[in-house]
Amino acid sequence: MAEEKDLDKIKQAVKRRRKAVYTPVVPEMQLGFIHHNVDCIGCRACEIACKDKNGLAAGPRFRRVMYVEGGKFPEVFAYKVNMSCNHCAEPACLPTCPTGAIFKRKKDGIVDIDSTLCIGCRKCEAACPYGAPQFIPEENVVSKCNMCVDEIDAGRKPYCVMACMMRVLDIGPIDKLWAGEHPTTALAPGEMPVKAVKNLADPELTKPSIAFVPHSKGKLE
Repeated sequence: MAEEKDLDKIKQAVKRRRKAVYTPVVPEMQLGFIHHNVDCIGCRACEIACKDKNGLAAGPRFRRVMYVEGGKFPEVFAYKVNMSCNHCAEPACLPTCPTGAIFKRKKDGIVDIDSTLCIGCRKCEAACPYGAPQFIPEENVVSKCNMCVDEIDAGRKPYCVMACMMRVLDIGPIDKLWAGEHPTTALAPGEMPVKAVKNLADPELTKPSIAFVPHSKGKLE
């Protein structure tokens, strides 16, 4: 009898519940990253600079340099794909956060996390198709790349960009980066960036703010 009453209460609660609909923030200007997959030498200076800036212990990586190798002798190839949070136009992490800790900045589209509101449920970590949110076990919170917002607000660039010795990693207005109109050392004259490369999650899922200068073997057909 008690179980029937409990079930009835649950049914009534479900009827009362309002479904919350997330309306993506449309920023005044969307900042994004660009990476030259071919000219990157894989030194991982950007990774180290990021870990140093954010005081990360061994394990969590806000920025990851991934090596892609393939082919058969004598036709072999290798290139790098450099990824962090993509500050998506429709971030999958944001609406999954039960406390509202994740937010998107109106002025530049940067997606950030308020660690004081994070409860470490890791729902954002599961939702992100790019593996950007990183769990920090010592603090029981999830954190990620916020494009070094303090540096951005001071008129400077993120630590990862400044640490890149080959100058193949940069930021800028993503629409101009995609159009090849933003001046950057990550893009040579005549090169046109793309929005996705092979083995990357479908950009239509979250509309990531990232541009690549792809290797010939990494281009999507």
